Amino acid sequence: MASPLRLRACGVPPAAAARAWSAVLDEFEASEAAMSRFRDTSELTTLNRAAATGRPVHVGRRLERAVIAAERARRVTDGRFEPRVLRDLERLGYPGGVALPGAAAPARDGRSDAVVCRAGPGALVVEDPIDLGGIGKGLALRWAADRVIGAGVGRFLLEAGGDLVARGRSPEGGPWLVGIEDPAGDPDPLAVIVVEDGAVATSSVRVHAWVVDGRPVHHLLDPATGAPAEPGLLAVTVAGRDPAWAEVWSKSLFLAGRNDIAGEARRRGLAAWWVTTDGSLEMTPAARVRTAWERDDH
Repeated sequence: MASPLRLRACGVPPAAAARAWSAVLDEFEASEAAMSRFRDTSELTTLNRAAATGRPVHVGRRLERAVIAAERARRVTDGRFEPRVLRDLERLGYPGGVALPGAAAPARDGRSDAVVCRAGPGALVVEDPIDLGGIGKGLALRWAADRVIGAGVGRFLLEAGGDLVARGRSPEGGPWLVGIEDPAGDPDPLAVIVVEDGAVATSSVRVHAWVVDGRPVHHLLDPATGAPAEPGLLAVTVAGRDPAWAEVWSKSLFLAGRNDIAGEARRRGLAAWWVTTDGSLEMTPAARVRTAWERDDH
């Protein structure tokens, strides 16, 4: 999933840690085979190629669960989380994805409210191609963490490209301490937060950004316009119980924008940190109590 993986296992023999690591690699490989839009042979690519044809595609349990989770996330976030942005990402030249046949951009008028329809056990029909990037990684983290626990490791930190799951206590005996990255590129974190038996996810414009016709663009699209969102924010981090939902809320809050993010995050009871375009770090009260340290120059 274009993310470096890291597992830190505590309080177990090397053989148990090795079994857990093997389980993580196996789970991410299986998740990629199901959900990657960068693989020509993935189940998601096969499903997307059948978009708008009305043809049912039989998929495995991982992809079925992921698509259902994406549909639920769209409803819960009032449409801010929208998996049907793949045509817009293609139109903007997002690098690396498998090219799909058909129109270069979706017709939003008259679009069905449902992301996916079931056509029998394990069979799905989609009207528009879908992207499961962020939520797919979050689900892979969820499932991999369960397999680490199943391998007999109860204290660990599992990270995939900045999103993470932590269980139990750190090697020092306290909670895990996690840095919030400075999207401006400073190697020192903006803050350090406390994580114990939870997950952290970040949506940021720092990594997945490129240039189209001399104009900088990024992958966090406004589903209403199909264009990169311009919310006055550079990054949003959310801490919660589950990595997939932390990912969903980090993106949804990013799209809420600088003016509305605080109220939205408080209303949802979320622990959220966000970095504005002027470099300021702000946070909700629920995030404040989880913050162990802040850099004093922002």
